[in-house]
Amino acid sequence: MMVGMASVVEEIKVWFRFVPREGWFPQDTEGLWATDLGDSRARIANAPFLQDGVAEGDVVRYRTDSDGLRWAVGQISSSGNCTIRVVPVPLGRSPRAVHQRLSVFGLGGEVFSEDFPMVAFTVPPGTDFAGVKALLAQGQAEGWWHYEVGCGTDEWWNA
Repeated sequence: MMVGMASVVEEIKVWFRFVPREGWFPQDTEGLWATDLGDSRARIANAPFLQDGVAEGDVVRYRTDSDGLRWAVGQISSSGNCTIRVVPVPLGRSPRAVHQRLSVFGLGGEVFSEDFPMVAFTVPPGTDFAGVKALLAQGQAEGWWHYEVGCGTDEWWNA
C-alpha cells in the first residue's frame, strides 16, 4: 500500500533588472519570491516594490546564471492582479494608517522597510477598481500619500 506524499512547493527568488528612475531608489534589481513551476517558470508570490509591469500571481520565465541567480526574461501569463504602491506623506508616515484607509477593499500589502514606509498592494480582479482609484486620488489630493500604479490591467485602466 502506497502512502500519499504531499507535493513540495519550492519557493525561489526571481530577480528583475531595470533602469533606476531619477529621484527614486538607486537599485537596478529587485528579487521577488516566487513558486517554482519547473521548466524555468515561476509564479510571483509577492507584490513588487520597484519592478513595474508585474504583479503577484503572474507567471514569468527565468534563466539561471552561473552564480545560481534566477533572472526574469519574460512574462508568460498575467494573474489579472494589479500592483499599487502607496507612500504615506503625513498619516504619521504610517503604513498601518494606509492599510486602514484601504481596508474597506480588503487589499493585502507589504511594507518596504521601517526607514521607508512604502506599501505595495496587490489588487485582485473583481475588486472595486473605480472605488480604489477614487480613494487613491482623494488621498493624494488631500495630502495623505503619494501613489503609483506599478502594474495595471485593462480592467484597472478602464474602471
